[in-house]
Amino acid sequence: MKLKVGDKAPEFSGTDQDGNNIQLTKFKGKKVILYFYPKDNTPGCTVQACNLRDNYAALLEKGYVVIGISSDSEKTHKKFIEKHELPFPLIADTEKEIHNQFGTWGEKSMYGRKYMGTFRTTFVINEEGIIEEIIEKVKTKDHTNQIIG
Repeated sequence: MKLKVGDKAPEFSGTDQDGNNIQLTKFKGKKVILYFYPKDNTPGCTVQACNLRDNYAALLEKGYVVIGISSDSEKTHKKFIEKHELPFPLIADTEKEIHNQFGTWGEKSMYGRKYMGTFRTTFVINEEGIIEEIIEKVKTKDHTNQIIG
């Protein structure tokens, strides 16, 4: 099932870098930027996370909550956050349950080799839990502008 703009975002529950449980229902009444990325501490993912970090105040000002999700572990997330001073939580979706709910896990190919991985995708979810925007062609260096520009 492919999600589209206007769909209700799937309810999810996941654990962040500090072991806290994060659920979409806890953000009712807030706008949520839910961004799926392939891997902590890789060039593109670092640029994307740092772009969101550098523009975090502007995102908060517009009423957004930022949540990152990858299939990396809590421990890897914690190191990534500390190294780059990220001010938002990262969910460790090691079982790919949330990825599967949002359709962000599947077969990819690089240099002719096929493998399973995360499709870099950002969902902008409104205060009622409805998907307002889906960004599939993420510009890692200019991601905030894609969201609020």
